[in-house]
Amino acid sequence: MARLIVIEDDPKTAEQIIDVLRVHDHEIVHVADGQAALERATREPFDLATLDRLLPGLDGLSLVAALRERRIMMPVLMISALSDVDERIAGLRAGGDDYLVKPFVPEEMAMRVEVLLRRRLQPSEAAILSVGAIEIDLIRRIVTVAGEPVRLLHMEFRLLEFLARHPGDTISRRIIFEQVWGYYFDPGPNLINVHIARLRKKLDQPGRPSAIVTVKGEGYRLDAV
Repeated sequence: MARLIVIEDDPKTAEQIIDVLRVHDHEIVHVADGQAALERATREPFDLATLDRLLPGLDGLSLVAALRERRIMMPVLMISALSDVDERIAGLRAGGDDYLVKPFVPEEMAMRVEVLLRRRLQPSEAAILSVGAIEIDLIRRIVTVAGEPVRLLHMEFRLLEFLARHPGDTISRRIIFEQVWGYYFDPGPNLINVHIARLRKKLDQPGRPSAIVTVKGEGYRLDAV
């Protein structure tokens, strides 16, 4: 299952996109405003975005350009009623990975999404997350610290991957619970505390500060140490 963000302000089109992508077992987050989509994609990881060209808040071209400037490299399928070749070229030049003209056949849209996701999963430098001495191979699900392999449990891996996608950023407990566990409520301090403690025990190196920093009252961040 991939986690996708559908950025579309027209309710009927959004419903059409979401329905067919859910049939393909993807988790969907829907945002109808360009600026809100930029803020959400900046603070949360997504595997792919479908992006309308004409949006309130921030238009699609500006949004995809802003994502690339922030080094957010998830595949972007642009979807638009603007069908001229110059418009399609502008969409791809701004940073889109594919361009689909409205009206579209939903299954074709879903297949284009699958193709982009397959390309993303091909082994490449982008499949490796590195933060300081910590290296995470997202394809083989292998974690090493200073070249030495570390065995992580499933949720420990997901938590570390999420923090590593935002190195140096303080991530609140609420966001961690939502994005790692899928909880939209705080189940209490023990769950996350236990996992953070386990990760530190497995990742920390003798004589060096812990890579996972607790920011009192705000959350956690992963530093390069």
